[in-house]
Amino acid sequence: MTTGTADIGLIGLGTMGAALSANIAEKGFRIAVWNRSPEVTRDFVANAGPLAGRIVPTETLAGLVAAIKPPRAVILLVPAGPIVDQQIALLRPLMAADDLIIDAGNADFHDTDRRTVEAAAQGPHFMGIGVSGGEEGARHGPSIMAGGTDGDWARVAPVLTAVAARYDGTPCAVHMGPGGAGHFVKAVHNGIEYADMQMIAEIYGVLRDGMGQGAAQIAPLFRHWNEGALHSYLIEITAEVAATIDPETGLPLLDVIRDTAGQKGTGRWTAIEAQHLGVAVPAIEAAVAARNLSAALADRQAGEALYGPAPQLLGAGAPTPDVLEQALIAGKILCYAQGFDMLARARQQFSWPLPLPDIARVWRAGCIIRSAMLNDMATALAEDPARNLMLAPHFADHLMRAVPCLRQVVALAALNGLPVPALSAGLAWFDQMRTARSTANMIQGQRDFFGAHGFERVDGTTGQHGPWVRD
Repeated sequence: MTTGTADIGLIGLGTMGAALSANIAEKGFRIAVWNRSPEVTRDFVANAGPLAGRIVPTETLAGLVAAIKPPRAVILLVPAGPIVDQQIALLRPLMAADDLIIDAGNADFHDTDRRTVEAAAQGPHFMGIGVSGGEEGARHGPSIMAGGTDGDWARVAPVLTAVAARYDGTPCAVHMGPGGAGHFVKAVHNGIEYADMQMIAEIYGVLRDGMGQGAAQIAPLFRHWNEGALHSYLIEITAEVAATIDPETGLPLLDVIRDTAGQKGTGRWTAIEAQHLGVAVPAIEAAVAARNLSAALADRQAGEALYGPAPQLLGAGAPTPDVLEQALIAGKILCYAQGFDMLARARQQFSWPLPLPDIARVWRAGCIIRSAMLNDMATALAEDPARNLMLAPHFADHLMRAVPCLRQVVALAALNGLPVPALSAGLAWFDQMRTARSTANMIQGQRDFFGAHGFERVDGTTGQHGPWVRD
């Protein structure tokens, strides 16, 4: 091994780490790699083909650090949580104060903030970046949401922008702000991803359980929808998943997949943090709850045995494909509007830059929620970053056409026992957002009655109490 020749280092050659390392090497950078299992490192280099010449394998952490040109930058792609702290602790005595550690995993942004403070006191520098796109994105171009100081971003931007996805030639890599800002944006991305996937699954459920359609009928419908306003990565892969046949049974693969959805926690973090921020993201919360409920398989089976399955919506009572498409369009817009509302609130709360139009742009390619709508969202946010997306003229036009269809689908589903929790939550949020005088005056009256909490009158007078008569 030649000392000090690599442009950057990477620790963790799992699926994402191996893919990102190959991407970095392919873009012309020399990268030093280390994995706690040396045989994994050897296999990675042995299978790297022509890229092997730009990969420096190392079998010790000291060797990894020595292989990188100072000031050094090392990317961590290891499981979030204590393992990141352990890895930092092992690297700290080997690295100089002006070196840089980059956590590219799915970290809780609070952990990233803490690690940033610790790094400022002890060195080396630290930054957290959100990376979206899965294995394919990491290998061929992810969406990158970076947190950290301006100086640290400038140091690694040449590498990160080179490996990022491109939309019309623009790299999908943006600096979001200091500390945990990048990981926060990634968490909101994942929350939107949860809700988007759940809404798609709910429409699939209406087609399958409510209308008796099989996967072979559903696949071409999603393919068709992907040619219009719903054009997105998730709609595209939904069509592919529905069309796939299980090689073992010859049945549609969907029919042999167990209906219990996994999760890594980022959607849950988004829902929890929304509560701390006092912002409403009910579509995301419903999607998290739906994944939790999917794990209760035995209870759900017992429930169906007791109450019976939902009846099918046949004949004139069934929604048309156009109605279902419009309902999903409305749900998608409302879901993204909630996500960007949460980002706007975090920008105020944490005094982060969080450039909302750039966040929409960085999500246009490479990431899981990439969608044709994001280009128009970027435009709307550039026109007025403080305005909720549902109030932007372009999306208001969409919603005026699509919400009646969403209302029809949610009503039919409710009347017939078909679960559509995220679509229902999106519609309820929309209806609250379009109601000038809410019913919270009743809540304030109740709170004052039982707890003397006081209320504000409509004329602006505060600290008022009602003339309640109590026993």
